[in-house]
Amino acid sequence: MYTVKKYVFAETLEQAYELKQKSRNNIIIGGNLWLKMGQRNIQNAIDLSLLGLDHIEEDEEGFRIGCMVTLRDLEVHENLNRTFDCVFKEAVRHIVGVQFRNCATVGGSIFPRFGFSDVLTAFLSCDSYVDLFQGGRIPLKEFVEMPVDQDILTHIYIKKDSRKICYQSFRMTETDFPTLTCAVIKHGERYMSVVGARPKAAVLVDHITLSDPQDAKEREVFAEKTASFLEFGSNMRGSADYRKELTRIFIKRGLEELTGDETC
Repeated sequence: MYTVKKYVFAETLEQAYELKQKSRNNIIIGGNLWLKMGQRNIQNAIDLSLLGLDHIEEDEEGFRIGCMVTLRDLEVHENLNRTFDCVFKEAVRHIVGVQFRNCATVGGSIFPRFGFSDVLTAFLSCDSYVDLFQGGRIPLKEFVEMPVDQDILTHIYIKKDSRKICYQSFRMTETDFPTLTCAVIKHGERYMSVVGARPKAAVLVDHITLSDPQDAKEREVFAEKTASFLEFGSNMRGSADYRKELTRIFIKRGLEELTGDETC
């Protein structure tokens, strides 16, 4: 558990940002779920819940998702899931339970770049951007590679681009952290993959070409090249070799689903 000296309800983002810059012991409070699993002394716990950052807004170009939106909100938002093949519903439904998902926030799931994050894999499978209070809007795939700093993630914006997505994951038990997460994407004639829980943070692989999506051997080669490109590690949930083999299998299944040969 952790201890808090002072709990602050931020009245503006400017106030929250200024307070956060004063000390690394001043922490933004999201859903307060992952934070309580650690041990630390917090000088100022900064709560953003009064700032209206808990909405999913849709326009003609995409969806703007506030950092205080809960995982349950992602799971049940009809237009968001209709637009992106239920990728968010599928990605979060294994995360502990509804009570947990009613508390866990998008910002708290994305900003730390957790290696085990289903949520990060799902957002990376879309054309997603993070809005930082000081850093502005940057692509999520670039944000994942950046070190964790003292900025504040306010929103995530997802562009509508008519892509198709197949999301899969494997875990040892229903509500455990995933052993591997994998999304396969079809955008026009282009195919891409996102692989997470390696057990490192999810990564988008978008440079491997698939010349003939209808050819089973070509799909197998695509899966092998993607798995060979990635770096895997071992932990209590699986070895590096096991994760690599899961990646091959999931990518082949995803391609089969997206080309109409099978269902995810």
